[in-house]
Amino acid sequence: MDLQRLDSFEKKLHDTLARTLADREAIDPILPDAPDIEERWEKICMAYLPDGAREFAAYPTASLGWMMYIGMAVAHMWDEDWEMYSKFEDIYATILVKGRGYDNMDEYICQDILKLTPEAESKVSKLVGDIASITHNALIHEAFEPGTPDAFNAYVRCLHQLYYFGAAAELWRLGYHMTPLNP
Repeated sequence: MDLQRLDSFEKKLHDTLARTLADREAIDPILPDAPDIEERWEKICMAYLPDGAREFAAYPTASLGWMMYIGMAVAHMWDEDWEMYSKFEDIYATILVKGRGYDNMDEYICQDILKLTPEAESKVSKLVGDIASITHNALIHEAFEPGTPDAFNAYVRCLHQLYYFGAAAELWRLGYHMTPLNP
């Protein structure tokens, strides 16, 4: 496995997504540090991978974009009542997929968790679709050989960035504004 290549790919993707989302005023220009949300990443990823990887070949932008929705949902849960939600061992299976299944997880998150208006849901759906497309294009252009450990790990790193930026976008939407630690 080429860790240096994977690290470089993830850093470029992170910078691209940060710039794109900040330009669209969808995240705070100062990126959040949310350890409670980040702490859930590994368990969510492990639960999501069987579904996401299975869907990737036929629906790559959905497979990627759903993770951005998941980041949004976890950030919303953190804001709403983290004391309660943090007790769920598997947020993905017990809350997110159970709602309406994998295929309709986007609608479930937008309507039932984020409680978006139809207009806001449309805007979020467009944003997630655009960011998932940018991520997919970055993955294609990096030309990882399909079926290799590097390709799998690049996919997981894409999911991690989408989870992070989904959380950042929801925190911004909820009114959280970051301030620099060293002004």
